[in-house]
Amino acid sequence: MAPMTPKSEPAATFPVIRNIGLDGMLVTFSDMLGEPSNRAALAFHAALERAGWDQIGETSTSLASAFVRFDPLHLSHADLRARLTELLHARDWYRADLPPGRRLWRVPCVYGTDLAPQLAEAADAAGMSEAQAIDCLGAARVRVLAIGFAPGQPYLGPLGPEWNLPRLKALQQVPAGALVQAISQFVLFTAPAPTGWRHVGQTGFRCFRPDQPVPIPLTPGDELVFEPVSRADLIRIQDRDETGAGGATSQGIDQ
Repeated sequence: MAPMTPKSEPAATFPVIRNIGLDGMLVTFSDMLGEPSNRAALAFHAALERAGWDQIGETSTSLASAFVRFDPLHLSHADLRARLTELLHARDWYRADLPPGRRLWRVPCVYGTDLAPQLAEAADAAGMSEAQAIDCLGAARVRVLAIGFAPGQPYLGPLGPEWNLPRLKALQQVPAGALVQAISQFVLFTAPAPTGWRHVGQTGFRCFRPDQPVPIPLTPGDELVFEPVSRADLIRIQDRDETGAGGATSQGIDQ
């Protein structure tokens, strides 16, 4: 995963359209993840969805790209490339509005304790005390940059440059609901899994809820704040929780 970059302008060679296999095309807005390139990918993807082109099987986003899968028997590579090029020229996607319908989530989170044992290590690497790190991370409002690796699992950022910390050299196991941190981002884990990122917070939020009407509650472009709570408070929340929300609340975001 590329780190967030403070660059405000994309490289001159972007955006670029690439073939992906026999039935895919990828529109990439930068080779480095930054706020403008992520904004462009989300806005361009939303425009693709609105366009409703025939012979498009699916579209999706990554951190700085939008992917299109199509039927090459009925839509040629040249025709799709021409459509994508025309859409790219329609506006400055790096300064486009983010897609409508986004939500702001406030998620209770325990920082540190035995539930998230690497907060102290991360705080020290960022040049902070544990209390300062909790204040900083707990006040951060981060965007769902992309969803991947596991169903519903979000990559979240950007955090400030002080949190541009490298991954660990060894993998560790973290539980579902773990909030992990590296390279100026968070990841909120959907399920127990190995990771090389530091486990700094623990939530009761479930990113994949197959038994609920909306199994994946987060969408790219949503924003989250991980609000500090005590270990005892989180346990009480989890004891009462039957939906996987983990005490989280959400509201619509105005553009």
